[in-house]
Amino acid sequence: MTADQSRPPLPAGIDTEIVIVGGGLSGTLAANVLGRAGYQVTLIDRYAVFPREFRVEKIAGDQIEKLRRIGLLDRLAGAAVAFDEIVNIRKGRLLDRTHARHYGIFYDDLVNAMRAALPDNVRFIAGRVNALEAGAERQRVSILGQGDVTARLLVLATGMGDILKRDLGIERRFVHQRQSLTFGFNLRPAGAGAFRHSALTYYGERTSDGIDYLNLFPAADVTRANLFVFRDHRDPWVKALREQPKETLIDTLPGLVKAFGDFEVMDKVESWLTDITVAENCVKDGVVLIGDAYQTSCPAAGTGVSRLLTDVERLCKAHVPQWLASPGMAAAKIAAFYGDPAKLAMDAHGLQLADFRRRLTIENDLRWRARRHLHFSRRRIMHGINRLSPGFAARLRGLKRPRLEAAT
Repeated sequence: MTADQSRPPLPAGIDTEIVIVGGGLSGTLAANVLGRAGYQVTLIDRYAVFPREFRVEKIAGDQIEKLRRIGLLDRLAGAAVAFDEIVNIRKGRLLDRTHARHYGIFYDDLVNAMRAALPDNVRFIAGRVNALEAGAERQRVSILGQGDVTARLLVLATGMGDILKRDLGIERRFVHQRQSLTFGFNLRPAGAGAFRHSALTYYGERTSDGIDYLNLFPAADVTRANLFVFRDHRDPWVKALREQPKETLIDTLPGLVKAFGDFEVMDKVESWLTDITVAENCVKDGVVLIGDAYQTSCPAAGTGVSRLLTDVERLCKAHVPQWLASPGMAAAKIAAFYGDPAKLAMDAHGLQLADFRRRLTIENDLRWRARRHLHFSRRRIMHGINRLSPGFAARLRGLKRPRLEAAT
């Protein structure tokens, strides 16, 4: 079913406590958490079944704990492929090995798994929203050809789309236009062999290549490749990667085949050009933005899911209960969410790490050459210490380090 097909009008006078516009990951997670807390929630998205879309494809680290806290980790685990080791290589040499639980999953599979978990008190409407009205008491969402939904609170989880936000006078500020390019494609072993590792991260070899790293990991029934690049989207290299992905990868990362095994690219190369933006003039009566609708993230930094989970957890567990406990939904209430210390810290970390990953990858002045050398040398040294004395290595890792360094 598509948003353009005719739909019957909604039952007259649909009124709910909370209406969420946008049924991607952030909106669906918020609907789950709020519905499980007993609120009457209406979730609206243009797609009855979320379609294939190239977005986040690996869940790990603090994201797993946050999903556990909101009660949805089992849904992820049931739909994804779990793996517990990543071999990390640069310039054909082993850096270290990451030992921790990871999940590989296509974005549409992730969203649809979370939709399947929606409780009965969450009404889902497939349709195209064409108008919004927000105020201090009631909010109105108009759905093309279907009618209106009214609510006390409107949550916008519309990703990077601007049209509906502009209806409310909300704009976005560009922090960094064309921050990065991300490519996604599927691999299989060449011939009858198998890959040497189930999961591998291969870091860029030269600053002039603009490659941060290539992630190779299991997802569904394939080996998935995510390549994170800081290059202009008009660069001839980008066209070459799309048209001759294997040859271009081998030429740019000459140690890849030896480290992972010979491979074939199974289908077309998907891509995603990222702008880093932050919403402005968003403290409005009755409406709150979460996830990419508020601030976008650099995929290479790996903070996007962590940020949206922080938004969902703080909004749904800390702020919504307070807001709905008293009349009205004035902007003064909404401002508390944007000023939440945990949210502010996570948003700032996302911006800082986006800048760090870009500079670590492409900057070539003396300071960044030294920092890059220290960054990778420290990882090799820690790996060697860990092989000789895991306990001592664990104590060293426990020492306080700058947050950006620890996050990478």
